[in-house]
Amino acid sequence: MSHPDTSISARLRRLADPLWQAQLAHPFVRGIAAGSLDPDLFGFWLRQDYLFLLDYARVFAFAAARAPDVTTMTRFATLMHETLHGEMELHRSYVAEFGITVADLGRETKAPTTQGYTDFLLHTAATADLAEVNAALLPCMWGYSWLGQTLAAEGRPADERYARWIEAYSSADFAELAGWCRDLVDATASGLSPKAFQRVETAFLTSSRYELAFWDMAWHCQTWPSTSGVS
Repeated sequence: MSHPDTSISARLRRLADPLWQAQLAHPFVRGIAAGSLDPDLFGFWLRQDYLFLLDYARVFAFAAARAPDVTTMTRFATLMHETLHGEMELHRSYVAEFGITVADLGRETKAPTTQGYTDFLLHTAATADLAEVNAALLPCMWGYSWLGQTLAAEGRPADERYARWIEAYSSADFAELAGWCRDLVDATASGLSPKAFQRVETAFLTSSRYELAFWDMAWHCQTWPSTSGVS
């Protein structure tokens, strides 16, 4: 699987580089890398990411239904399966180590950023063309693979919980899934009109912005404004 620097996905990645570098530098991500992140903050991230992944898998289902051929349909179905049985199983295996039960996950409600990100993805999946949908999906899958590989190259943190998180997202299997997403973007965004390609760029940048906002949400344990005292 080769993605030259001239590929569409590489072009999108360069466009969003400041957002991706800001993710790498974010104190939440640096805390994972150092193994020093407050476990309560990581627990908040786990609960919110669990809810995010449920809708992320639904977006893959939308895309599979609209796929133009069996090969693309199969790829989306595989990505949905890997999300539901790979990433989400990873979350379920982690939660007990952070004092969270599977029942707690079922009772969790979306924070504002989680709600905004999933609403954007689901709206795009339901209304946009396939190239735009693929571009909206890519920053999550590819971004976590990139972060995992970058953090793995920095060295293993002493806290095994964070070390295993880095191992999961730096794995060859996860990189292969990210590569599939890149292939789909490269294939479906090829030959688009300038106006259609601008929508692809906007979708990729919007998801990249939400990826950065998601780390910030977890760092601050973001909640909805309280109605107490409001008359």
